[in-house]
Amino acid sequence: MKRTFITLMIAAVCAGPSMAVDHVIAAAKPAAEKQTPAVLSLSLNEAQDYAVESNRSLKNASLAVQEAYAQRWQTIASMLPNVDLSWSYTNMCGYKMEMNFGTMKQEINMPNSSSLSIQTSMGVNGQAIVGALLNNVALRMKKISYEQSAKELRASVMESYVSVLTLQSITDLLDESLNNLRKMADMTQRTVEVGAAEQTTADQIKVRVNAQANMINQQKRSIVLATNALKVLLDVPVTTELNLTSTLEEVLSPEAVLKSLGKEFDINDNYNYQLLKESTELARLNVAMAGVAYGPTLAAFHQYSNQHYYAEGGFRMTPPNTVGLSVSMPLWSSGKREAGVIEKKIAYEEAKNTLSETVDNLAIQDQQLRFNLQNAYETYVNEKDNINVTKRVFESTTHKFNMGAGSNLDLINASNDLISAQSSYVQAVLNLVNAQVILETFLNK
Repeated sequence: MKRTFITLMIAAVCAGPSMAVDHVIAAAKPAAEKQTPAVLSLSLNEAQDYAVESNRSLKNASLAVQEAYAQRWQTIASMLPNVDLSWSYTNMCGYKMEMNFGTMKQEINMPNSSSLSIQTSMGVNGQAIVGALLNNVALRMKKISYEQSAKELRASVMESYVSVLTLQSITDLLDESLNNLRKMADMTQRTVEVGAAEQTTADQIKVRVNAQANMINQQKRSIVLATNALKVLLDVPVTTELNLTSTLEEVLSPEAVLKSLGKEFDINDNYNYQLLKESTELARLNVAMAGVAYGPTLAAFHQYSNQHYYAEGGFRMTPPNTVGLSVSMPLWSSGKREAGVIEKKIAYEEAKNTLSETVDNLAIQDQQLRFNLQNAYETYVNEKDNINVTKRVFESTTHKFNMGAGSNLDLINASNDLISAQSSYVQAVLNLVNAQVILETFLNK
């Protein structure tokens, strides 16, 4: 009966932590490798979702959360009952012990025996309790870091996605202007052949054609690099073909910018503030941890022992059940514990000062980021208009040159202005996206 009861008790104690960490173990198991299709067609939102699901760095951040769960349970389990089972067998090899009683001698058989011992123990002190609270704070910080990493990954995907779209758009514009230049180069060469123009004019236009073609090749290589950077964020093989279905106009719409500017700033949504707030709570609990070092440690145990002899002659020396309780209290440490408390209190005050300063700085940063986005959008609108104007000027100059009313110098200057406007436009797009994702990440809406 006793053995049945003890067996049930061991099963109950072991079942507790097993059930508590089942979700941790399940989450830590490696997921089956996902097959990446040869061609991926993704909108911006789909690309962001795909990256969150597939990116290995983010998976590591998720595993860090599961690791924090396991660490918390270790601390809690240290205050719960622990059960140890031991069994031993002793063979005396036929030895008989001689006992002298005055003039009488007697031999006592030393039979073979086995011993079973089950000990249940537990201990609790203030440091273990505060340690569990510290683990809770650490767990919340891991969760916040994971959410922040996911948000930053989405922002990086957006920047990379838009970079590819922008470079593709500029390459299309350059291709169009290159076709026009080649047509003019052919026409000019024919006029030279009939003696209506000088060879110098044809050569200058040919130089411009070669420069434009070289620039297009550079842009195409830049598209490959930007696409590969996006593939890294999506965690797909380099051989995977990406088809980006969102357009630049959809991503950079005035509605998207106004939506970002219209979001109100709530400091409790800011990840940096959340982490700093938890860090301050961690410093407060460290003060408590240092303080409870003065407290007692309580320990209790129960031991069941059963010794079985395989022949006559054995005798029991250990009682079958033993219960114990102990209390220990630190008395003197030459001021070490007091100095530890003072140190943690100073660190806690520093953390509170940093938190207060951060609250003020975040309000200023919110205003500055909104200004940055407004300026970036206005610059983008201007540069977009400029590129349309320079394109019309280039087309007009090309037409005049074809009609003999314009010089080759005018044509070259118009071509240079178009290229310069395209470069400024690319930079304006990237600055706008950067300003938008920074504000979105800061607001965490």
